Amino acid sequence: MNVLITGANRGLGLGFVRHYLNEDCQVWACFRSSRGELKALNNSRLQLVQWDVTQARSPSADCLPDQIDLLINNAGIYGPGKDGQSLDNTTREAMLEVFDVNCAGPLQVVRHLKPRLAAARGVIANISSKMGSSDDNSSGGAYAYRAAKAGLVIISKSMAVDLACFGIRVITLHPGWVKTDMTRQTGLIDVETSVNGMAKIIRHVDGYESGAFIAYDGNPVPY
Repeated sequence: MNVLITGANRGLGLGFVRHYLNEDCQVWACFRSSRGELKALNNSRLQLVQWDVTQARSPSADCLPDQIDLLINNAGIYGPGKDGQSLDNTTREAMLEVFDVNCAGPLQVVRHLKPRLAAARGVIANISSKMGSSDDNSSGGAYAYRAAKAGLVIISKSMAVDLACFGIRVITLHPGWVKTDMTRQTGLIDVETSVNGMAKIIRHVDGYESGAFIAYDGNPVPY
């Protein structure tokens, strides 16, 4: 199976790389500028691809497989810290930067890879967050991050509708509150637990409604 993962140089992305290499898959691990911990992985089935999802320029064709069975849109940023995303402090620039990476970026990646996904009748897994759920929002704040992750949920649903005719299935995933650099290691679960849960959902994607928003533990996320 050919798997392409964006934002693969750390955290959840790196966890997905390790998971699918252990599953004997061919993995294309994408990074924006730094290879990070990818440099320490020595595996003949791993290809490293530099790809900034916010840029119009995409990797050359010879860097990518002809068919992609699974695309994991994982690249993302939180943006300014908590105080920087309060009602009084959130700026237009911060909103647009986070939206560009977390919402517009995955859309552009899918547009570029659509023929390769169609050739494999593949699966797209978009990594969102329960923080993008208005139903779950009881603490307010985090304007840029919440808005971008909510936007990704809606984009995923439209992708599911538009790509069904190509046999491409789409799922949106909430990874849980994970111990990563983004959460300053304050999460409730580790990367392996989150990735294993999401990989199980991906494996059984046909058992979910197209474009559904599902948490790593298999439960639907109301939004």
